[in-house]
Amino acid sequence: MRITTALRAATVVLTAGAAAGVTAGAAPAAASGASAAPRCPLVFGHGGYPEGANGWAKDQIRQPNNPRALNAHKSWGADGVEADVQLTKEGTKAVMWHNTTTNGLTGKQQKITGIWWAYGAGNLSGRRIVRGPYKGERVYSLRQWLDHVRPLGLIALLEIKPETKAVLSNPKYAAQGWREISAPIRERQGKQRIMVYSTDPWIQSELAKRHPALLKGSAARWTDGVRWNEPVPSWKGNVPQWQAVLNQSPGSVMTNYPREYRAWLRGKCR
Repeated sequence: MRITTALRAATVVLTAGAAAGVTAGAAPAAASGASAAPRCPLVFGHGGYPEGANGWAKDQIRQPNNPRALNAHKSWGADGVEADVQLTKEGTKAVMWHNTTTNGLTGKQQKITGIWWAYGAGNLSGRRIVRGPYKGERVYSLRQWLDHVRPLGLIALLEIKPETKAVLSNPKYAAQGWREISAPIRERQGKQRIMVYSTDPWIQSELAKRHPALLKGSAARWTDGVRWNEPVPSWKGNVPQWQAVLNQSPGSVMTNYPREYRAWLRGKCR
């Protein structure tokens, strides 16, 4: 699919431009002889996950992996969201879910890679979130999720979770698994802004081969300084780190507090 000129320019902002640490088009602060405010970064929302031992037991499923969460992030002023891609059994469906297991969903707890999307008892599509602000929501496929992100005008930042490696590196299922991840992206990348990355080095190297123009790079720089937990810590402890990162004129930042960060940002950038 042909990428439009405008989206090609947006890609430059989010990859090459972000790698330089500034938003595209940023002018030198000394041009007017005065100390100019930094350019306002794009803001990516991140749902937060409790740090420390037994984080899974406290997790309130706040990740923006479903439409209600996406709508909330949009209302909070986010320009984009970081969301999580997992694979169901044998790589048969790419789905939007953070946890390794179905912890936080109805039904028996099972590994995501061990159950089918829509087949058999306990399939993933029939389950619902049991706690947190998005209680009652279901799990969505990557295609469904991207189709909700697009009309909201949000930038999609996809983390391919390390758990998918067991499928993606298996000769028997790799082709199916990669097709489930890559096809929805390629079908839509000419119409919406999508970035990809993984914390797993092997998956990251494969993404560099398959989607080189969409790699996250230094975009969506982490800006929070407070360790996330439940109940949610006050946003105010983040202010020193927010300011330190903003002083470096990042092209984009990622935060667990997009609403509070957007409010804090007012008057501090242009």
